[in-house]
Amino acid sequence: MTTLTKADFQSAQETRWCPGCGDYSILAAVQGFMPELGIPPERIVFVTGIGCAGRFSYYMNTYGMHAIHGRAPAIATGLAAARDDLSVWIVSGDGDALSIGAGHLVHALRRNVPVKILLFNNRIYGLTKGQASPTSERGKVTKSTPRGKAEAPLDAISLALGAGATFVARAVDRDKQGLPEVLRAAAEHPGAALVEVLQNCPVFNDGSYEHVVGAEKDANRIPLVHGRPIVFGPEGERCVARAADGTLVVADTASTDEADIVVHDAHRADPGLAFQLAQIGDLARGPVPLGVFRSIDAPAWGEGLVAEARAARERVGDAELDALLQAGDTWTVA
Repeated sequence: MTTLTKADFQSAQETRWCPGCGDYSILAAVQGFMPELGIPPERIVFVTGIGCAGRFSYYMNTYGMHAIHGRAPAIATGLAAARDDLSVWIVSGDGDALSIGAGHLVHALRRNVPVKILLFNNRIYGLTKGQASPTSERGKVTKSTPRGKAEAPLDAISLALGAGATFVARAVDRDKQGLPEVLRAAAEHPGAALVEVLQNCPVFNDGSYEHVVGAEKDANRIPLVHGRPIVFGPEGERCVARAADGTLVVADTASTDEADIVVHDAHRADPGLAFQLAQIGDLARGPVPLGVFRSIDAPAWGEGLVAEARAARERVGDAELDALLQAGDTWTVA
């Protein structure tokens, strides 16, 4: 068996994003962990949407398709249904996935289509030059919201959980350890897996996530590790605890009863804990939960569809199938 390396997944295309763009870090992380899957490049497909993230498919030495705006999940669903021998990945930005593509994203997640969705969230429209996106924070001044954005941001994690997603996670573009760990977990998941990647846009939203990548990162990253108490901070001085009313709060570890500190359970069938964790902190200021919010086993959509299609073709034959497809109201365009 041939040993795969990072170079096997690097295309000959010149990588071109703005200097300092978080896409570079994410691309390096994906190319770096891909050899671990043991899947040759010709059995992997990256479907991308429109936006800066859409260039991702050009830089992966795999099969790929640059889809139309918001429709990457729909195209990937068809591919997963027709080719169950492929590893199918989707790369999309917050504007692409959560605005025009929100409906397609929700249905791919609720169906548990066996695709891996990387949602790059820089909280701005970068390709179209700095308009507010669905995830931009309230009050954000942009070219499309000169007086400040009026509405609250859309939370990708909560949306995915609400759609019944069986795997939901969050990572940061410049986290060289945490991002690959989350990507590995998503790759191993048999159904739909959504990974929100907090990503910097150095031109139109620079420093948006400085609190989780800069000098204060240890104080603002809440690591979600299944089976472990949720404790964070440089010395573990802060924690996520359950208050008397049942809500989750950030508290001082030293002054919190150990029994009240939440132990993370990513495998709970009930998504209630994951929902509560999604409400902790603030993406704009921190602290921010990072890691796998939810990972449960459930039947993947499309199992057996390819075998059924093959059996049907063998049963009726190509000629009969063509006749069926051409029957009824059809016409030829000259």
